[in-house]
Parts: sequence; C-alpha cells; structure tokens
Amino acid sequence: GNQIGAAFWQTISGEHGLDANGVYNGTSELQLERMSVYFNEASGNKYVPRAVLVDLEPGTMDAVRAGPFGQLFRP
Repeated sequence: GNQIGAAFWQTISGEHGLDANGVYNGTSELQLERMSVYFNEASGNKYVPRAVLVDLEPGTMDAVRAGPFGQLFRP
C-alpha cells in the first residue's frame, strides 16, 4: 500500500515540476496550476504531500523515507 503510494507521489511530483525534496523546479506555469490539490506549501517554498501515511509495520515506512523521494514527506 504505502510503496504504491510513494510511487504515486513520485509521479505526481514530476508532473508538477517538483524535485525529490519538494522544491519547484518546473518550466511551465501549468505545473503550478492545481498544485494545492495534492500539495501544501511549507516554509522555504517547499511543497509536501497532502497525505497521511500509516502502516503497522515500521519497516515499510522506513523504506519509504529511505527511498528516492523520502525527503518529500518531511516538511
């Protein structure tokens, strides 16, 4: 479940021009349109997913946080 969710957020981030840290590096104003549907803007112009990830097995969340977009979930 959460591994699929992490892949979803990685894809959506790319579509909106966000890097793995949640910083906008896009090239089109269209990428910023509807950004608030999926992301909240945190301090330092960083975007974080509007999501709550929960898992009873700690290893799953550790794997998500250690993955290529793990910093995206840390505001």
